Amino acid sequence: MSMSRKDVTFASGEDTCAAWLYPATADRGPRPILVMAHGLTGTRRDRLGAFAERFAAAGIAALVFDYRGFGDSTGEPDLFEPPRQLEDWRAAIGFARSLPDIDARRVATFGSSLGGGNALAAAAEDSKVVAVISQVPYLDRDSQTYTKPPHVIEEMKTAAVEGRYLAAVGQPHEPAFISAPGSEIGWRRVVALGEESRWRNRVSAAWLLGPPYRPIQHATSLHCPWLVCVAADDQVAKPGPAIEAALRASKGELRLYPGVDHFDIYDGPSHEAVVADEIEFLQRHLLGRSVCGTTQAGSELKRVYLPALTSGEKPVGEVVSGKQDESSVRSRR
Repeated sequence: MSMSRKDVTFASGEDTCAAWLYPATADRGPRPILVMAHGLTGTRRDRLGAFAERFAAAGIAALVFDYRGFGDSTGEPDLFEPPRQLEDWRAAIGFARSLPDIDARRVATFGSSLGGGNALAAAAEDSKVVAVISQVPYLDRDSQTYTKPPHVIEEMKTAAVEGRYLAAVGQPHEPAFISAPGSEIGWRRVVALGEESRWRNRVSAAWLLGPPYRPIQHATSLHCPWLVCVAADDQVAKPGPAIEAALRASKGELRLYPGVDHFDIYDGPSHEAVVADEIEFLQRHLLGRSVCGTTQAGSELKRVYLPALTSGEKPVGEVVSGKQDESSVRSRR
């Protein structure tokens, strides 16, 4: 845990969101800030601090918050509604801009999994947000969700109609929102690595009756640079739609990580590779610095860079049958 981290709160609707503020540890004067949150039921204690500490050390402050009803925030417990979480993002961004020693003109958003979709949606509606990071992003419920058995789908629909709650993670044969093979073990490992997690395996189901969650629709109109970090072997959020969205975005930057699954990015070599790419992106777009060279993680886990394509081009560095095409890898500088 960062010794300089501060516990803060801000209002969202009639409730209070709990957050950690990580002051930037480099340079002086008003600093840029990254507003950060997890996906679905995830909380700030579930390994987001490991990212925020690194960003703060690189000169970028970070505000990591819990949605209402989750973690340490107040509000109806375990109530998940996409529009409600987007309200929390608006409140968090406004609070970040009001903080002392923060440059309100340099605010960026960061989200993991479904939080990556929220970070995109929040930035899309706020023209003053200057950059976005979506890691292992869940951007479209219809095209990215792991295919569930028919009986599980029916059980989940029934729970939604009856206004019941379901497990957030579970086994493939169970009615849970995240039930891809290995995903329950993967997420519980992240929780175990966290800081006295407040996570609960419970979330409301009624939102399934509403419009499909699809912040992917904002990709082509997004006004600011967008870093999309995709795990090539992601079974929770199918990578194809996120890759296509990043390539369609006029200021999209895609990073693809071969051999990496959804929950692998929270520690180990995969974490180091992702964090290195995120810091490089933030330094360019929030600090105006160009950083070249390789990272320590680069020697342990290869990163494939896929610049936006012009019409008719074929993707470079793509993964074929789980193997990286070494001859086609190139870096986007």
